[in-house]
Amino acid sequence: MDFEYSPKTRELQAKLLKFMDDYIYPAEKDYEAEMLANTQAGKRWSALQTVEKLKVQARKAGLWNLFLPVDSASASGYEGAGLTNQEYAPLAEIMGRVPWASEAFNCSAPDTGNMETIARYGSEAIKARWLKPLLEGQIRSAFAMTEPEVASSDATNISTRIERQGDEYVINGHKWWISGAADPRCAVFITMGKTDPEAPRHSQQSMVIVPADAKGIRIVRPLTVFGYDDAPHGHVEMYFENVRVPVDNILLGEGRGFEIAQGRLGPGRIHHCMRLIGLAERALELMCRRSLARVAFGKTVAQQTVTQERIAEARCKIDMARLLTLKAAWLMDVAGNKVAKNEIAMIKVVAPTMACQVIDWAMQAHGGGGVSGDFPLASAYAGARTLRFADGPDEVHRNAIAKWELGKYGAYGADAQVPITRGS
Repeated sequence: MDFEYSPKTRELQAKLLKFMDDYIYPAEKDYEAEMLANTQAGKRWSALQTVEKLKVQARKAGLWNLFLPVDSASASGYEGAGLTNQEYAPLAEIMGRVPWASEAFNCSAPDTGNMETIARYGSEAIKARWLKPLLEGQIRSAFAMTEPEVASSDATNISTRIERQGDEYVINGHKWWISGAADPRCAVFITMGKTDPEAPRHSQQSMVIVPADAKGIRIVRPLTVFGYDDAPHGHVEMYFENVRVPVDNILLGEGRGFEIAQGRLGPGRIHHCMRLIGLAERALELMCRRSLARVAFGKTVAQQTVTQERIAEARCKIDMARLLTLKAAWLMDVAGNKVAKNEIAMIKVVAPTMACQVIDWAMQAHGGGGVSGDFPLASAYAGARTLRFADGPDEVHRNAIAKWELGKYGAYGADAQVPITRGS
């Protein structure tokens, strides 16, 4: 394993770091001010011009669609950055330092996973209709999978029905935690449901493309995370009620939903984990700066032994998580997602847990301010904590890791499944 960043990555890192310093960090106050103004004007669910203006600057700087891998770029006819998972990972970390920054580069979830999915598995007609405007940043998208009536950590439980009637599929189901669905720019859903409940367990599910303006889609409400509604992106509860789409809107074919999900979630987990590592780095930086600037009991907070222990632990945890994530990305590149499944599961346990702990310590160092809106730590914690559920809860990943480990000694190994759950 060689984790030396390629010349291409180092060049993009330098450009991205400069862009963050020149544009993203100075725009944080503008972002919050615009959110407040939109709320007061009753326009909370509106695209933020702060981000839209940054998109123009990012495209000019050549920092657009950096996530698009070589195979997806080839399939889409769009060059993108053409990076491997290992090359893109450190860039995702930089963008992750500000939770909303990825959107400015057209590299935010769930659009990245959806674009890769359409590029790899969509027909030429689907790619022409949906992929081009997504790659151009003209529209946004959502991934409709998780359901409230079942434990969606086991995706075979998903009960939404996708039934063929002549030249159409009719979709009926109840979904929630559908990220991005509240955004007024959301134009398309990749929807997972059962086309054949009698088929073998992992061949019952399919994925179809559903336009957001299709008749029968009903948005119930945006859901909150620790009081945050994540406007204008949002995570909604929604219904598909006799929604009809052409049979040509299916991705890859009936019964191929799990196969698609495996291809979609591997890179997505790398992206999530590296963004979390960037978020933890920002929290550690804020903790150090705050503790050096505050005096308690005759010495700075940084001179308190407990603070030094936490800073040291945070440094160790962040670096360990980064190395494990880079290993997973490297293994995906050289051997494929299936071979890297254990490492992917491990990073999905390690990175969110690490980020939650580091951000929590940073909040403590900030005192009461740490849980307020005056600093970015409270919202960062809320986001990190949700990722212990998204793309597979900790428990499911841990079970899979344990079974693979026990399989080395003759038990469980053949039964361990890669978790497929809510996609982001």
